[in-house]
Amino acid sequence: MVNKEWQLQDYLKEKVQIVDSALDRYLPEGTTLPAFLHESMRYSVFAGGKRIRPVLMLAACEAVGGEIENILPAACAIEMIHTYSLIHDDLPAMDDDDLRRGNPTNHKVYGEATAILAGDGLLTEAFILLSNSSHFGDVSPEASLEVIHLLAKSSGSRGMVGGQVVDMDAEGKEIDLPTLEYIHTHKTGALILAAIEVGALLGGASDKQRQALCQYGEAAGLAFQVADDILDIVAEQSQLGKDIGRDQERGKATYPALLGLSGARQRASELRNMALSSLNIFDDSARPLREIAGFIIDRSC
Repeated sequence: MVNKEWQLQDYLKEKVQIVDSALDRYLPEGTTLPAFLHESMRYSVFAGGKRIRPVLMLAACEAVGGEIENILPAACAIEMIHTYSLIHDDLPAMDDDDLRRGNPTNHKVYGEATAILAGDGLLTEAFILLSNSSHFGDVSPEASLEVIHLLAKSSGSRGMVGGQVVDMDAEGKEIDLPTLEYIHTHKTGALILAAIEVGALLGGASDKQRQALCQYGEAAGLAFQVADDILDIVAEQSQLGKDIGRDQERGKATYPALLGLSGARQRASELRNMALSSLNIFDDSARPLREIAGFIIDRSC
């Protein structure tokens, strides 16, 4: 059970520290050859960030009574995959951004070639971590294999990469709501859903619990991107940690562009309510997931 004095910011701070410590252990040292590449990989991983995906994985695991020590390698792997995607998204060939998490983007510091390889290195390192059975204790080989499958599928052409391609193709074009939701459920939502589902799986969830958490993950993942779209318009650069207004400049497909700012906020609120209702079968052990759903939306209002 969660203590009555529990606070979301304390929970997030604690879990981020746990994840960061594990990432530091699992990533190659910046002095390990090739040192310049490993330094570049660590630069982006430790450039800040809320660690939303690994924290959601840990929270889902706790909601079903699991021990987070058993899933830290998977939590670190998903953050490596996410960071690789950010490095590549920021490249001149894609979004051409100068700032990420308040710091110069990887290619601005290490050059485009090294940034590409740093992203490749992080993606591969994630699956080195996931495929090392010694990291997962009593987790069955079948469960380990399913985790690898879930994270690979959510990261590839049927998930995050596919969403990115459709997103780039939609720039400057008028698109409908189903296309926009395809982009966001794949580009952003797929990895968030995978984080929740892996947390449920490794935490020992029942079929009913896993289904409920997947419904939460689908709604929360889409809500996260709707909130990001809103923040690109209303946030200060210091709040967002990256260049603002770039979506509008590039003619990006966003919820405010399609629905207007008030319509986008209404959609975000609907998604939060959907996420919360999916958790009705859980007791106070799911409080972190409930609070995170609110946090995702409140930061854009």
